[in-house]
Amino acid sequence: MSIAVPIKIEDYRELAKKRLPRMVFDYLDGGADEEHSLSHNQVALSSIRLTPKRLLDVSSRTLETELFGKHFAAPLAIAPTGLNGILWPKGDLALARSAAKFNIPFILSTASNSSIETVARCSNGEKWFQLYVLHRTLAQQLVERALNSGYTTLILTTDVAVNGFRERDLRNDFGIPVKYTPKVILDGCLHPRWSMALLKHGVPELANFKTADASDTELQAALLSRQMDASFDWQALRWLRELWPHTLLVKGIIHPDDAVRCISEGADGVILSNHGGRQLDTCVAPIETLAQSVAATDKPILIDSGFRRGTDIVKAIAMGAKGVLLGRALLYGLAARGEAGVDHSLSMILADIDRTLANVGCPSTSALTPDYIKSPF
Repeated sequence: MSIAVPIKIEDYRELAKKRLPRMVFDYLDGGADEEHSLSHNQVALSSIRLTPKRLLDVSSRTLETELFGKHFAAPLAIAPTGLNGILWPKGDLALARSAAKFNIPFILSTASNSSIETVARCSNGEKWFQLYVLHRTLAQQLVERALNSGYTTLILTTDVAVNGFRERDLRNDFGIPVKYTPKVILDGCLHPRWSMALLKHGVPELANFKTADASDTELQAALLSRQMDASFDWQALRWLRELWPHTLLVKGIIHPDDAVRCISEGADGVILSNHGGRQLDTCVAPIETLAQSVAATDKPILIDSGFRRGTDIVKAIAMGAKGVLLGRALLYGLAARGEAGVDHSLSMILADIDRTLANVGCPSTSALTPDYIKSPF
C-alpha cells in the first residue's frame, strides 16, 4: 500500500524502509541480539492504561512546560542519535532546526555527522550535548568545545561500556566508512533517491573526531577502535561534574538506586534509558522503573526508549517524568522526507498529546498525575 499522507509514526517507518538501503534501515530500526528489549519497550508502554476523568473543562489546553528554569513548548526533546547524515544529508542540522521551530531542546550526539560548532552556528534553539567517553582527553576536549559553543546542558551516556551486539548491523557489515561490496552497490542501485543524495553530499564523517590531536597516539588509537572507556565510574562522574559548570544529566540509568547516586554525585537530573533496546537485550524498559526513580529523588527525571505516540508521552508525564526524549519516532520522518518529515512527525505527536489530554480530562501536561493512569509497575 502506498502511503501518500502519513498519519502516524509507523507510516514514516514504512516510507523510510522504502527509501533507505537495507543496511541503513536496519541500522536505524534494529536493536541488540534478539531485539526483545526493542519490542518490550513498546509493550511495556502499552500495558499502562489511561483512567480518564470526566465533566472537567478541557476547552483550553496547553503542553507548555518549565525545565531547568527554561520555558519549552512541550515536555519533549530530540534524543541524541548518531550517524544521522547517512539517513538524510546534514541530518543533524535538520533535526536541530526542527527542534528550534517547535521550541524543544535538540541533543547533539558525540557520534554526529555535523560538528558541535556547525550545529551551534546553524540553529538558534536550545542545544544540549551528549557525551560518549572514549578517552578522557578527548572527553575533556569535547566538553570544552560544547561549553565554548553555547550548549546549555551536558548529557553523559553511561550504558555503552562496550558496543551492543547488533545482529542486523553485523550481518550487513554496516559501518562508517561504508564498505562498497557488490551487495551494497546493488542495494544502492535499488534505492536511487538515497544513493543520489549520498553521491551529491558525500559519505558522512564523524565530524566531532576530525579535530582531535593527531599527535596523541593513545587518543588516536581510542578513536580508531571506537571503544568506550569501560573504566568510567563514580569518581569519573565527579571529575566530569567539575569540568561542566551548567546543567549535567546522566543518561542510560535504569535502576532507581543509580538515579539517587547520580544526584548525590552532583548531577542535576537523570535520563532513564535502555538505549532504545540497542545495547542490552532482555533489559527492563525504562518506563518500568520510572515511578520508583521519581519517588526516590526530587530532581528531574527524563525518559526515552520506545515512545511513538502522544499517549505514551502522557503516560510517562503522569508517572512523574519531566520530559520524554524522541529518537526513532523522529528519525523515521528524517529518513523519509528530511526536515519536513521531522516537522510533520513532531506535529503529529504534539497533536496526539493534545488530543489525549482532552480525552482524559486534563487541561495541561503539567497537571497530569498518577491518577490518570493504571500501571502494572
